[in-house]
Amino acid sequence: MATSDKCCSVQLIDGDGSFNDTGIESFIKEVKLHECGLSYAVVSIMGPQSSGKSTLLNNLFYTNFREMDAFKGRSQTTKGIWMAKCAGIEPCTIVMDLEGTDGRERGEDDTAFEKQSALFALAVSDIVLINMWCHDIGREQAANKPLLKTVFQVMMRLFSPRKTTLMFVIRDKTRTPLENLEPVLREDIQKIWDSVPKPQAHKETPLSEFFNVEVVALSSYEEKEEQFKEQVANLRQRFNHSIAPGGLAGDRRGVVPASGFSFSAQQIWKVIKENKDLDLPAHKVMVATVRCEEIANEKFTGFTANENWCLLEEAVQSGPVAGFGKKLNSILCTSLSEYDAEATYFDEGVRSAKRKQLEEKLLQLVQPAYLSMLGHLRSGTLEKFKEAFEEALNGGEGFSLAARNCTQSYMALFDERCTDANVELANWDCSKVRDKLCRDIDTHVASVRAAKLLELTSSYEAKLNEALAGPVEALLDGANNETWPSIKKLLQRETVSAVSGLSSALSGFEMDAKDKEKMLTSLQDYARGVVEAKAREEAGRVLIRMKDRFSTLFSHDSDSMPRVWTGKEDIRAITKTARSASLKLLSVMAAIRLDDDVDNIENTLTSALVDAKSNAAVADKSITTFDPLASSSWEQVPPAKTLITPVQCKSLWRQFRAETEYSVTQAISAQEASRRNNNWMPPPWAIVALVVLGFNEFMTLLRNPLYLGVLFVGYLTVKALWVQLNISGEFQHGVLPGLLSISTKFLPTVMNLLTKLAEQGQSPATNNPQTNSGATAFKSFQNGSSSSNTSSSASSGVTASGNDIDYSSPPKED
Repeated sequence: MATSDKCCSVQLIDGDGSFNDTGIESFIKEVKLHECGLSYAVVSIMGPQSSGKSTLLNNLFYTNFREMDAFKGRSQTTKGIWMAKCAGIEPCTIVMDLEGTDGRERGEDDTAFEKQSALFALAVSDIVLINMWCHDIGREQAANKPLLKTVFQVMMRLFSPRKTTLMFVIRDKTRTPLENLEPVLREDIQKIWDSVPKPQAHKETPLSEFFNVEVVALSSYEEKEEQFKEQVANLRQRFNHSIAPGGLAGDRRGVVPASGFSFSAQQIWKVIKENKDLDLPAHKVMVATVRCEEIANEKFTGFTANENWCLLEEAVQSGPVAGFGKKLNSILCTSLSEYDAEATYFDEGVRSAKRKQLEEKLLQLVQPAYLSMLGHLRSGTLEKFKEAFEEALNGGEGFSLAARNCTQSYMALFDERCTDANVELANWDCSKVRDKLCRDIDTHVASVRAAKLLELTSSYEAKLNEALAGPVEALLDGANNETWPSIKKLLQRETVSAVSGLSSALSGFEMDAKDKEKMLTSLQDYARGVVEAKAREEAGRVLIRMKDRFSTLFSHDSDSMPRVWTGKEDIRAITKTARSASLKLLSVMAAIRLDDDVDNIENTLTSALVDAKSNAAVADKSITTFDPLASSSWEQVPPAKTLITPVQCKSLWRQFRAETEYSVTQAISAQEASRRNNNWMPPPWAIVALVVLGFNEFMTLLRNPLYLGVLFVGYLTVKALWVQLNISGEFQHGVLPGLLSISTKFLPTVMNLLTKLAEQGQSPATNNPQTNSGATAFKSFQNGSSSSNTSSSASSGVTASGNDIDYSSPPKED
């Protein structure tokens, strides 16, 4: 593997047990270990021969230890103990590759070196990797349990306590989850520790005082090389900064400086070589252990390749299998019977232990299939329950009765199918799956129940909302003394109806009395909430409602016809009536009155707002007059029922007065204009002056009738122009607008009159031309007068309508 650091290695201890003094000194100098002080770590690995220890180290730490050539056969590769510096790891990390245990090259009885090297590794290392095959978990020898037992005992006797990390590396991991393997290893380590005789000082010392136990699993290097390398790369990250607090290394108590590492290691090995207590178990037990393990592994491998098992496993992945328990139990019994036949002549204790381990491994292998079978039964039963439950509800059956009957039927069906799926040899308990099914059924029933109850509640709430919102809005729009009593009666009537309907609908749910009462109370509160919400909504538009009511009463008479201000109306009385009605609406909208409480809001508003002049007069006499509206709450009205506070009422009334004042002013102006138009005759003194001063002219007219004819024609002409130009109507809007309008229409009107006279002159004369001419002129004048009167009436109608509608903009010019 590529790395930026140079990797170098040395044989620390040869196969004969000789310590390489000169080699380790040269190695320390080359890697500059003596410069590290206490900032260094030592990692070692031990395990069975040909288990891939060197391969793991080379991939994990980028070292160059010699690896076994699988094509030349399985044999000893590493002899003695080799040491190398890890490349690319901080801080400086030294790794030791130990000679494998159980090697045939050293013979059956000469295993003292294996024990000594293992003990040496535990003594000098911060982290010890114990390499083992996944299928060896539980074996006495392959799992190094006897080795660890001896090492623990001798280590406590020889050396001062120091905390070491034991990392068990499980090689060629199978489908068994690591979560299932790790507890077994930890339990075995704890048992070994408990069984080791300890000095008096460490009688009660726990294992955690000396060791941190870690477990990792790696895939097969030969079969899954890419996955193996990826897992090793992830493991490598854990060795960076291993001696930091919380790192992979132990607590580093008693660690020697790097400059003294060579001497310390040499003395430790010397003490280990002189120890006489490191002996192997009996050869007979060892052979039985190895051979029974081999037979068990053969039977386990044969079981995994068994055609019947493979077909059964494949079938159960897609769905439930009839007779699953009997079929699987038969296959398991066959494999165990074959093991018993082949292992019958070996040590009984070892044989029984390995048979139990094989049985556990087989059951662990087939348990996922059994769980899949139970999962299919559970999901299938649940789906059928859901269908049957829905059909029962759609058929009109009561909710609780349908849930109870369907639950009993389908739980009995599940129990019957579980009995068929049970494996006699395993005696597994399916109660957890059964409990899961019960919880799933209960959850589904609860969800359907909640959905049904929500649907019922929402339905009645929607009915209440429809029955209350519109009528309440209409009642508040026509606010009067009977508004809130009418709303209260409406609320009581609709609430009683809705509560009665919901109570009947809930009878099939067999609800607790308290829960049922809670739902009915909630529906009553909802109905009241609808009314209160609508009242608050309308209260927000109270100013618009007040202006509408004022406009309706002020601009229309008792017959709902638009008023025409002719000068005879009492504007003051009409204004007072309209404003009183608007104030009544404000008092009704000021608070919610759904209870029997009595308040004096209307009297307070009337005295403070309508009788303002008398209040002002009193205020002139007494400066300390109290303003009843200078408050944020009403007397005898709680804040929760207040829609408009007194201060807000005062502000709204001020704004209302300001916005309606223009209508009153316009009405007064229209009334004065009407009076001026109706009084067009000159005053009496002017008439007397005309008679006195015009007496001579009048006598002249009497003496000369020709003047009288000319005046008569002039009068007709002026009258015709007066009518055609609608002078009285034009001057209703003011002098200047009237003059401008008449000036624009004067010339066309004169031309129109001349045109009509010309047409009359061209008509054929009769026997009495003068009479015909006079009649024709008179007829023409009548036609003109008629059309002028029509135009004048229309103009007057528009003006009156304008007076009633809007005075905010001046009239448009013709």
